[in-house]
Amino acid sequence: MSESTSPSTPPTSPPSAGAGFNHRLMRMTGRDPGEAHRAATPLELLFDLTFVVAFGQAGDQLAHLLAVGEVAAGIAAFVFAMFAICWAWINFSWFASAYDTDDWFYRVTTMVQMVGVVVLALGLPQLFASVEHGGSFLIGGLVAGYVVMRIAMVAQWLRAAVQDQVRRRVALTYACFVTAAQIGWVVLVIAAPDFITVLIVAVLLYLLELGGPAFAETRLGGTPWNAAHIAERYGLLTIIALGEVLFGTVTSVSALVAEQGWSVEAALVAVAGVGLTFGLWWTYFIIPSSAILRRYRGRAVVWGYSHVLLFASIAATGAGLHVVAYLIEGQAEIGVTGAIVSVAVPVLLFSVVLFLLYTYLVHEGDSFHVGLFAGTVATLVAAVWLAAAGGSLGVSLMLVTLSPAVVVVGYETVGYRHQADVLARQLASADGDSAGRGRAARPRPGPNG
Repeated sequence: MSESTSPSTPPTSPPSAGAGFNHRLMRMTGRDPGEAHRAATPLELLFDLTFVVAFGQAGDQLAHLLAVGEVAAGIAAFVFAMFAICWAWINFSWFASAYDTDDWFYRVTTMVQMVGVVVLALGLPQLFASVEHGGSFLIGGLVAGYVVMRIAMVAQWLRAAVQDQVRRRVALTYACFVTAAQIGWVVLVIAAPDFITVLIVAVLLYLLELGGPAFAETRLGGTPWNAAHIAERYGLLTIIALGEVLFGTVTSVSALVAEQGWSVEAALVAVAGVGLTFGLWWTYFIIPSSAILRRYRGRAVVWGYSHVLLFASIAATGAGLHVVAYLIEGQAEIGVTGAIVSVAVPVLLFSVVLFLLYTYLVHEGDSFHVGLFAGTVATLVAAVWLAAAGGSLGVSLMLVTLSPAVVVVGYETVGYRHQADVLARQLASADGDSAGRGRAARPRPGPNG
């Protein structure tokens, strides 16, 4: 998809599509990408609830492996699982933004995908247990749920291919790429190769999964997704992922209270966990995603894909707080430094991805924001150093909490003016490009005027 400031095709859906349950099948011809006040539907919110379970399972399993010192195995299994979880959600959400008809067929296929998420979540303990014990990489349960979700999406794409003649080639491209990848996953499970082979083939299959949407959206004209709607959808899943951080906080504080009753340390951990959740939320919603995507639809692919890392880092932050709980309960083989690192590293990943994402969206470098990012990194390093030097768990966690606060304070005092200037330049540039294209397309007057 080009850096267009407006959709290339006119809206074709009836105004009522997606506004409420349709008792008959609606023609799936695409939503209006410029539709005002487009919001997440109750069905989309219900669908998101299944990912609460998936994020929770992945985080719990990662925390267990980190606590017992199986760091490399835990991270490998977590990355594998989180890509499957996030990618299935991303594909559903972009399709819904473009083609939600909210009729009975659309609802049933969504329910099938929800079943797939639950099956995937139930397969996660087997996956993590297999890497912990050094046996085969048992991905059968996870792949079964994933394939169920993806085949339901194939049915939706084929329906769109039949009913949306304008974008038939786009819809078929999506369907073909998804189908090919699912065949690969099934063959991989049946072959049951060794751990290393599974990882290599999985990377290739994930590249295939990523390639389909990128090709369809950038080379074939893309789908009529709505910028404000898709930005809201990603924000909602970010909040769901942040729920895992809060749950990790409750688990850690509960362990402390059970061990020593309410204390200053318990209060510090509680404040740190809630503050960290709030800080990550605040910094995420500083990014002007909706405003930029409305004008520059071609930036959506990188924006959308980068969120896999953002969602994974948030879920891993929650897992790190679970590790803190294991440490307090005496069930962890790592010390205070290891527990703090398990929280600080995913927060660092979140900060790095968010900084790069902001820079990519606005297409400008800003020394002030570089300074804020450097302050975030310095605070995280200080938290790990304090823990290694024998500092208390609660104080070290408070330093981790202050890392996103650096960005929040900087943005709310000075940075918001920088962002307003950047947005003004970006939107003015987009308007200028549109006017230039309009003049180029206008016929020149002939000799007779």
